[in-house]
Amino acid sequence: MSQLAEWKDFYVIVGSAAAVLIGLQFVVLTIAPTRPGSRSPELGSAVATPTVVHLGTVLLLAALVAAPWKSVSSVAVLNILIGLAGLAYMIFVLRRMQLQTDYEPVFEDWLFHILLPFAAYTILTIAAVFSISYEHYGLFGVAAAALLLLFIAIHNAWDSIAYLVFTHGAEAKDEKDSEEIED
Repeated sequence: MSQLAEWKDFYVIVGSAAAVLIGLQFVVLTIAPTRPGSRSPELGSAVATPTVVHLGTVLLLAALVAAPWKSVSSVAVLNILIGLAGLAYMIFVLRRMQLQTDYEPVFEDWLFHILLPFAAYTILTIAAVFSISYEHYGLFGVAAAALLLLFIAIHNAWDSIAYLVFTHGAEAKDEKDSEEIED
């Protein structure tokens, strides 16, 4: 029990950051300009939704640590399930990334949207298994996975916003300019 208590401040900070970033994602998606032309639902499933899922995972991990568990092994079992679910979800995201036709992913996209999240969920799963026998070290691994997911989500959220601003903004300006010329 004392091992988990020592992590509460860490998870208050990390969980709060994740919660705020989830809220900001919703705000950005609500006020983002609509893009002309059709968009595949796979692009949103491959890029925007996973960011919220990663942040939600961090928030869930933080909430689990805050609960009054009698032992670390109870939390470890839940963390193993979360890690396995994350790995399964990443297979789904990989498939969506391959199916979408609106954007040609570059190496950075594969790294931050597939490879690093897959690594984070793998670390989470392994660290959770490890924390059953070696609480202290296993909990550091779980924390590392949570931080990795948080920073991946920050990168991906920023990347999406920059894409919207620079790509959508430029297209909207070009469209507005061409409409003014026609008038």
